[in-house]
Amino acid sequence: MHFKKLLFISAILIISNKTILFSQEKNYYQTDFTISEFEARRSKVFNEIGTNSIALIQGGASVAGFKVFRQTNTFYYLSGIEEGHVYLLLNGKNKKTTIYLPRRENNREKSQGKILSFDDAELIKKLTGIDNVKSLDRLGNDLVGTGLINGPNPTLYTPFSPAEMGNDSRDEILHGHARAAADPWDSSTTRESRFIKLIKDRFPEFKIKDLSPLLDSMRLIKSPKEIEIVRKATEIAGLGIIEAMRSTKPGIYEYQLDAAAKYIFYQHDSQGDGYPSIIGGGSNAYMGHYFRKKDILKDGDLVLMDYAPDYHNYTSDVTRIWPVNGIYNKDQTALYKFIVAYRDALFKYIKPGTNSNEVLSKAAKEMKEYLKGKTFSKPRYLKSVQNALSFRGHFQHPVGMAVHDVGRVHGIDLKEGMVFTIDPMIWIPEEKLYIRIEDVAVVTKNGVENLSAFVPSKIKEIEKTIKEKGLTEFRPSKSLPLEY
Repeated sequence: MHFKKLLFISAILIISNKTILFSQEKNYYQTDFTISEFEARRSKVFNEIGTNSIALIQGGASVAGFKVFRQTNTFYYLSGIEEGHVYLLLNGKNKKTTIYLPRRENNREKSQGKILSFDDAELIKKLTGIDNVKSLDRLGNDLVGTGLINGPNPTLYTPFSPAEMGNDSRDEILHGHARAAADPWDSSTTRESRFIKLIKDRFPEFKIKDLSPLLDSMRLIKSPKEIEIVRKATEIAGLGIIEAMRSTKPGIYEYQLDAAAKYIFYQHDSQGDGYPSIIGGGSNAYMGHYFRKKDILKDGDLVLMDYAPDYHNYTSDVTRIWPVNGIYNKDQTALYKFIVAYRDALFKYIKPGTNSNEVLSKAAKEMKEYLKGKTFSKPRYLKSVQNALSFRGHFQHPVGMAVHDVGRVHGIDLKEGMVFTIDPMIWIPEEKLYIRIEDVAVVTKNGVENLSAFVPSKIKEIEKTIKEKGLTEFRPSKSLPLEY
């Protein structure tokens, strides 16, 4: 009897282990997008580059040490493949796509789990719908073998703009490159520029053109599935900010609100930050991208929080500002109500076919009416809200695979599927006071939806939320060093 019981338990363990292994094996390729969606994206590239051109996209480089690899947004957008040192070749002549990967590293796979490689060629074709899968060493031969290199004016398209990975945004990357260029002792160049130089050196027959503008225009209009993922990222961002509101009280550190939000992010399958959290108490909020988070939150101050996760290679961008002690004072109330009313006015005029400048002008006109009969305790407050009516930055930037996503929404007619932030703000420099909130708008067929509308923004909602107990109260931080 005892022997039969052991056999039964052993069989259960074997089945369980196989189930665990199978479930782990499923995590090497994304499950959000269908093959047809990736094929439609690649088809747009084919249509634009023509039959006398190829497009070559470089994936991200493998990471050193114990960092977790995150594919570049561009490469993921066209293939869904999340491995390092991979390349995608789109041949305009025959409308075929080829992916090039390194060969299998057995020891690495044993320690990390399944890693897609050239040796998984048939599996990759099945997963991605890509026509050909080849080893990395074949790429050079295939650039010659495209049949274009000896023809008239062969063209090779590749992205010139820097690749975004994780919590990167192109505008910030470019500023970083500019700072490096200003350093006479820094000889670093972009990975893209080195790649382009290699192509020119080895295959000078090709005329090199920038693929970034086309990809940017494609990424600007989100598919229903992309909007679904951004919606989830926004929901996670909002839940993190709500948890931070609950955890707020005088005497805690800015970084503790970051910790409360991070718990929510990771609890909901995020892979880190969409961007480093901006959490500023008091005058720290006056710095638009304050990230140090080292100060104690003080009674009487406001705290601004701007944060979202990197969720399935997409992110969001949500901001709220609230009183550290849980109650808006009279001046804070007057200024904050203006900001919320401005947000609501901006959303009112967003719809397909409307120009962003038209939205700003109509909202500003409405807010002039709002200000009639409103009083502020100081002339500088009235001046700040009046200045806000001529400021054009309340209509901000696209959101998607990056927080400051590619493409632009300023000065153009809005289209269904555009996702961007509405970000009304005011500055009062005499007091180092800055107040804003930020919501995520998606243009629908007939109007607009505020994806972050559920995040408390009305004064009563926020004050009620702050009264609830938060993570930092249930599990307060311990004094270090620990006493044993």
